[in-house]
Amino acid sequence: MTSIMTNAAAMAALQTLRTINSEMQETQARVSSGYRVETAGDNAAYWSIATTMRSDNKALSTVKDALGLGAAKVDIAYTGMSASIDVVSEIKAKLVAAREPGVDKTKIDKELTELKAQLISISESAAFSGENWLNNTTATAAGTKQIVGGFNRDASNNVSVTTLDVDTSKTTLVASALGDAQFGLLTKDVDSDALDPDGLSTDGSFFLLDNGATTAATGTEIALTSTTSDSEVTSMIRVVDSILLQMTDAASNLGAINKRVSMQEDFVANLMDSIDKGIGRLVDADMNEESTRLKALQTQQQLGIQSLSIANTNSQNILSLFQQ
Repeated sequence: MTSIMTNAAAMAALQTLRTINSEMQETQARVSSGYRVETAGDNAAYWSIATTMRSDNKALSTVKDALGLGAAKVDIAYTGMSASIDVVSEIKAKLVAAREPGVDKTKIDKELTELKAQLISISESAAFSGENWLNNTTATAAGTKQIVGGFNRDASNNVSVTTLDVDTSKTTLVASALGDAQFGLLTKDVDSDALDPDGLSTDGSFFLLDNGATTAATGTEIALTSTTSDSEVTSMIRVVDSILLQMTDAASNLGAINKRVSMQEDFVANLMDSIDKGIGRLVDADMNEESTRLKALQTQQQLGIQSLSIANTNSQNILSLFQQ
């Protein structure tokens, strides 16, 4: 039935055109933003997951920065420890030279004095971001330092922060003047008698550096005079060698920590990339698909407009029936 009151064809064409325009608006939004799920209204579940993971990625970015800071601290401590090992090795060589008959021990002692000063300079300089793991400036033993190493979320959505622990009491070379000399590898007493494989030594304990600690070492400082006996020099060599072994162990631990920090940095960087990829799979728009869809909708829109135009001419056809 043809009616001048109700144009059913025009209404159907208009409804189709509205649907096409709505789909085109949605597709254009995806093309312009690059997201298939940009707001919670697009897909509440995917939007929620993506938002949470983006937040976690920001936290991981901070962890990555913290690892970089921690790596710098470890590098500084290792560099200082390595340089100190070289100096202590030189001190050991000087003491061995002092064991030779006819050597002027007082001249060698002057070299020892300069080498000791170098050790103090190294330990005081090995600081980064206000922390020094070689020189303890407190009245108590150096504690455990922590490096932020990870950000974790479990299946129950509980979050936690993991840390890498460094026991700086084992890397302290020089104890504070306010504290106990026994807290430092270079300032503490070492029993030379216990180091004698023959068990014949009676020279007692020695220490390498005297920094004027409140609780001073009770042994004898490693220094040479014209009256220093060969037995004492030998005991000093044993003590310095023992200190050198402890420093080597400390350097090995720092090297292992440095390697772990480096591995954790790589892992966090790869984890962030994987999370980004996962988020992309959930919310990113497929631009190839969307561009094809947009082209099809533009064609449908043109056809819809043409169809509506044809439907609107029906009333004109009715008018021609009443014309003479």
